[in-house]
Amino acid sequence: RSSWLLVAPLLTPPVPVITAPPCSLCPEGAHRFQWIGNLVPEFGISSTHVKVLSSPTEFYELLKTQIKAAKRRVVMASLYLGTGLLEQELVDCLEETLEKSLQADGSSDLRVSILLDYTRGSRGRKNSRTMLIPLLQRFPGRVRVSLFHTPNLRGLLRLLIPERFNETIGLQHIKVYLFDDNVILSGANLSDLYFTNRQDRYVLLQDSPEIADFFTELVDAIGDVSLQLQRDDSVQMLEGMEHPYQGDKVAYCETANQRVMEVINSARTRQELLHTKTFHSSQQGSFLLSQRGAQASEPDTWIYPLIQMKPFGIQIDEMVTETLLTEAERDARIYLTTGYFNLTQAYMDLILGTRAEYRILLASPEVNGFFGAKGVAGAIPAAYVYIEHQFYSQLCCLHQQERVRLQEYSRPGWTFHAKGLWLYLPGSDLPCLTLIGSPNFGYRSVHRDLEAQVAIVTESKALQQQLHQEQEQLYLRSGVVSSETFEQPSRYVKLWVKLVTPLIKNFF
Repeated sequence: RSSWLLVAPLLTPPVPVITAPPCSLCPEGAHRFQWIGNLVPEFGISSTHVKVLSSPTEFYELLKTQIKAAKRRVVMASLYLGTGLLEQELVDCLEETLEKSLQADGSSDLRVSILLDYTRGSRGRKNSRTMLIPLLQRFPGRVRVSLFHTPNLRGLLRLLIPERFNETIGLQHIKVYLFDDNVILSGANLSDLYFTNRQDRYVLLQDSPEIADFFTELVDAIGDVSLQLQRDDSVQMLEGMEHPYQGDKVAYCETANQRVMEVINSARTRQELLHTKTFHSSQQGSFLLSQRGAQASEPDTWIYPLIQMKPFGIQIDEMVTETLLTEAERDARIYLTTGYFNLTQAYMDLILGTRAEYRILLASPEVNGFFGAKGVAGAIPAAYVYIEHQFYSQLCCLHQQERVRLQEYSRPGWTFHAKGLWLYLPGSDLPCLTLIGSPNFGYRSVHRDLEAQVAIVTESKALQQQLHQEQEQLYLRSGVVSSETFEQPSRYVKLWVKLVTPLIKNFF
């Protein structure tokens, strides 16, 4: 994340916490998490279509391979695109693929759509925009670059807060990378750190046309309410669209809500119709055909896209996450990881008030992305240490430090950005559910930024084993937090940081 401005909390009011309505897990049916399908579309697939990646290098090489193989569509949503050699190589891959598409026999319909954040993507003289303008100039009509600008950064606030600091008000934070019918979901951005030595999580959903269609439509919907990058580096809104910071804020947010909810609800309707047809055809003993005409096998894995866009009044991810935490049973185990330990009060209360065992993985100060940064940003790791110490003290006061265990990721020369959740039901050594995507479980993720992740529910032992190994690989590089942890010199927090952290914790 970017640096934050100390006066920002004084300039914009905090957003009130909205708790999720009560909801009980349903033990009947194919699996106990079918209630999520009441909120979002449910995509049933074979577990053989799911591959869990483990390293930044594997992620980067897969991006290049998928770009080069794309025939119909490349859709990429990220916070920003970096400006180094590795990022230039990705742009070169896009250019090469678009050129081949133009030269192919017959009419080619390859389209490239890229969604980034306006403030982060415009930072500096060389930035995400300057990296992508050559594609817009060379392939007009085939490349779209959308830059989301939060409606909360407007007026005096927009004039007063300088570059970098303005990113604290709200961002486009979704990370989805889509190539034809293959989808990569991650928390990683398109930057060299995330391709080399910044640990994140990544999952590939192969040959999943309905899921690819959904995320294409979602990115298109956000793109439609975003600024469009032009070939001369100017930006403009689509004709007839409300402007995010010059137009009416209420009207803009209502339009954005309608666009996104239309994508979610239409996908839900399509999937319910497909399920109905599948049910009837299976009762009649006929072969099942997917929407694309290929023979389909009985799914053993279900994908639920969880969207969080509180500026637009959309809080599906928050509701599902709170319900999962609320309904976790005694002897269930939840492994939760975040690169930035700054849980919302609602999430903390649920963790402290429920009966499941928790193993929470967070970054040690040395692997925090802001470690060693200049200026105010250099104090961010200390602020996270302070928040962590306060939470650990709560655990000790409640005598829950064994049920809820904190662990710090440590790896020389690396930074830590992994986020998500694995749920192990009582008596099981393997997880049946994971959350993976962009949210960090903090105030920003819930209230300020645009976020998306998926809940993957699986009955496949092979996929459960993949997810278990992913969890183990991350947690094996960690040490358990104890009282002695906070006595180390690296955990010293200056008084001014302690005083300022409660004021600014909602901005990072």
